[in-house]
Amino acid sequence: MQKWGIPGGVVALVKDEKLVMAEGYGVADTAANTAVDATSLFRIASLSKPITAVAVLKLVEQERLSLDGKAFVVLGDFLPTAGNAEDARLQDITIRDLLQHSGGWDLNARGFDPMFRSREIAAAMGVPTPPDAATIVRYMIRQPLDFTPGTKYVYSNFGYCVLGRIIEKVTGKTYEAYLKEDILSAMGISRMRIGKSLQANRAQGEVAYYDYPGAPMASSVFTGGGESVPWPYGGFCLEAMDAHGGWIASAVDLMRFVTAVDGGTVRPDVLKKATIDLMISRPSLPDWQGTSSFYALGWSVRPTSGDANWWHTGKLPGTATIIVRTYNKLAWAALFNSAPADSDGFTSELDNELWRAVNGITSWPTADLFLNYSQVQIQ
Repeated sequence: MQKWGIPGGVVALVKDEKLVMAEGYGVADTAANTAVDATSLFRIASLSKPITAVAVLKLVEQERLSLDGKAFVVLGDFLPTAGNAEDARLQDITIRDLLQHSGGWDLNARGFDPMFRSREIAAAMGVPTPPDAATIVRYMIRQPLDFTPGTKYVYSNFGYCVLGRIIEKVTGKTYEAYLKEDILSAMGISRMRIGKSLQANRAQGEVAYYDYPGAPMASSVFTGGGESVPWPYGGFCLEAMDAHGGWIASAVDLMRFVTAVDGGTVRPDVLKKATIDLMISRPSLPDWQGTSSFYALGWSVRPTSGDANWWHTGKLPGTATIIVRTYNKLAWAALFNSAPADSDGFTSELDNELWRAVNGITSWPTADLFLNYSQVQIQ
């Protein structure tokens, strides 16, 4: 944190599905000089994707969705009216394609990520800025796809935005309500929620977010571009990013989440073993044939030692995160309230340092600190 100029962070560590460490470091809010603690809420950015994937797989398990079902058959009412022709290949996109990032959208080929184009999409759709997630979907399905669905892997925030709308359509609830009521509550999690974009709406117990020194200002997506703001507070609409990057959580609750889907026997899983195996199985995409690791359904996976390591990273302006589940029954999460200019370099160094740290542990605690963090006590 000192090297990279990050005010605050937190690390939580699990062994054999018991929480053995949860520690805050540094400052949650520099103006108030409040410290980060184990229960501090952070924006978790793309760690939201495994959460969405688990919700989708639960609906598949319940036979309310099929992995090979067509996404825009489920979302038929999203399709454009006559005169606004969509790419015919849109009808071929499956739920599996969305989960494994093979839906047909390539932000590099397109030159932009629609989840960060609030003002432009609002203007095109004739709605106030920022547009909600459903409006972004309606805008994007009027655009041509960048490649044929199911033919290659290209990481796509937008694909997970579509999954959020599918969850809403199938369950009849908002994305957030379904996750909180039907998935997270079963894991003993009650404080996770979709975060708010503006600092004035920060949740109780949530840290403040800081861009790196010298970072450019952003044109606020909440005022049509007439106001310059720090990127973490108005440079994007976090609420519209719900299913791919919108959650706030404590590191302790992320450990509750991972131990509820990891296939272990100490804490009950919310998915069946066959579904967990499916979640981390190698996709048939050509990108992953013969590779040592791959992106499965919401997780990056590296098979090893008869099991596998799973992980996901996340970043937004003001946010850097990582979650890991290992082959030898460990898991950890690290969350920070700033992202350096070289966020990829920071994440790589962070990952290496966390592995080095856990590999150096020779004596493990036996107590389960999950018992110290009841949701009632820290509301």
